[in-house]
Amino acid sequence: MAHICRQLTGSAASCAGWVGLIVATATSDWVRTCDYSVTICVKTDELGSRGLWAKCVISPSLYHCVDLDQMFSLPAYIQTSRALMVCACLLGLPAMLLILMSMPCIRLPNDSSAVKKCRAKVGGVLVIVMAVCGIVSTIWFPIGAHQEDRLMSFGFSLYAGWVGAGLCVLGGFVILCCQVAGLGIPSRERSFFYSRRGNTATSLDRPSNHAISERV
Repeated sequence: MAHICRQLTGSAASCAGWVGLIVATATSDWVRTCDYSVTICVKTDELGSRGLWAKCVISPSLYHCVDLDQMFSLPAYIQTSRALMVCACLLGLPAMLLILMSMPCIRLPNDSSAVKKCRAKVGGVLVIVMAVCGIVSTIWFPIGAHQEDRLMSFGFSLYAGWVGAGLCVLGGFVILCCQVAGLGIPSRERSFFYSRRGNTATSLDRPSNHAISERV
């Protein structure tokens, strides 16, 4: 029961982290920048908001965004962050499917515990790869923005990316640790029971046979 609870916890954390990475990728409030001096920006309350796909100007009377569609003229940190975040979002789909199909409550034809463990391990590794992509993007982007412009503060999208990457790290390691801890649990797939009648051994083909009647 504890093994199933840990696996459910890791799956929920991985799914929530995937959603956080998608939110961070889709929104454009990664960092707040200042095109002028800090004193002028504070007095006029006019800041710039920059994300993966757009650059905006935020003020009490104006909110204007310009799409960053010049792909080959963009700085390297924006292009790399885009690629890493898109890869993280795309890897989330097969990772979640593998983790879902490795759950004990889901049975496929000709399925076994070894196959389920393999699916869970691959899914956990993919979730950790997603987390690494998100961590690199959310750290490199503000550093590059600070070198290009004056960085004022972090935006909502960056916090969403950090939370999503952290949840993916947690979920991936919990799923992998569950599979490592489950190696010592004996499997019932190839177990045998002995009948007192004839002293013969019969294999338990189905793991769902929890109770076997014994004739004396």
